[in-house]
Amino acid sequence: MFRPQIKVIDCTIRDGGLMNNSNFTFETVRAIYQAVCASNVDIVEIGYRNSKEMFSPAKYGLWRFCDDEVLKKLTDGIETTTKLAVMQDAHKAIAEDLSPKSESVVDMVRVATYVKDIDKAIKLANNATDKGYEATINIMAISHALDRELDEALQQVEEETKVVACYLVDSFGALYSEDVDYLVHKFQRYLKTKEIGVHFHNQQQLGYANTIEAIIKNANYLDGTLYGLGRAAGNCPLELLIGFLKNPKFDLRPLLAIIEKEILPMQKEIQWGYTIPYMIAGLLNCHPEAAMEQMNAESGSAKKLDFVKFYEKMAGADA
Repeated sequence: MFRPQIKVIDCTIRDGGLMNNSNFTFETVRAIYQAVCASNVDIVEIGYRNSKEMFSPAKYGLWRFCDDEVLKKLTDGIETTTKLAVMQDAHKAIAEDLSPKSESVVDMVRVATYVKDIDKAIKLANNATDKGYEATINIMAISHALDRELDEALQQVEEETKVVACYLVDSFGALYSEDVDYLVHKFQRYLKTKEIGVHFHNQQQLGYANTIEAIIKNANYLDGTLYGLGRAAGNCPLELLIGFLKNPKFDLRPLLAIIEKEILPMQKEIQWGYTIPYMIAGLLNCHPEAAMEQMNAESGSAKKLDFVKFYEKMAGADA
């Protein structure tokens, strides 16, 4: 459980922002950032550095672009060893939007990609490392990746980049422990000079368990979110992960305090965590978008509660 190489990454604002169009207030994000730093988590991912043309601040708030001036104000006066990260989507980001590291408080750029876009991801990751940042490549929807395509992508990441880690991302919450075992070992076969990272969603209540399985198999970059806040059923809960690791450098108390103060009140407006529609999507290895629409139906309506009909629709069966 205690392994010095392990790095814990908090993704609460970035992944949780997929449930409210990233419309967190500045005060909330600063409070969460300060608490995560106080807990001595290794890295905190605040949001995205994606194209403003695709994600206007007027609609998506401050956290789909994470302007350097905003981040400087966010971090001002907070002394910490916790690194700051932003994410770029391979198909939604522009390399030129990333300023040199000398002009930014950002330490790490995490490039999210589908296997089919690996060339775009490598270009963005190399742009980040060339400008002085640490970088990772996070391969999304891993449960839909074909073996041959994934093998080729991993070989490219190993040979053509200087990223510190490459992630397997269970975007659909579809993986089981045997899948995690298989995939981590596959990544290890190709990535001789990179760490392995994992990011799990909780559609089948397996986000935490699958993270533990990955730890056992020597994955060292571990994602979590406060109280599991994240897209659809959410993610591996950060507080559970910190408790499991037994690393004396971590302090659980700031995380518990900020969950009580900021995260729990969000449940009045954002519904994440285990539900039947999300479970069905995970069980069928489907994108959670349809389940999210089902959950956004008027509370208590027949549409929202008709689980059998939703299952048949998702499974492609005739009602």
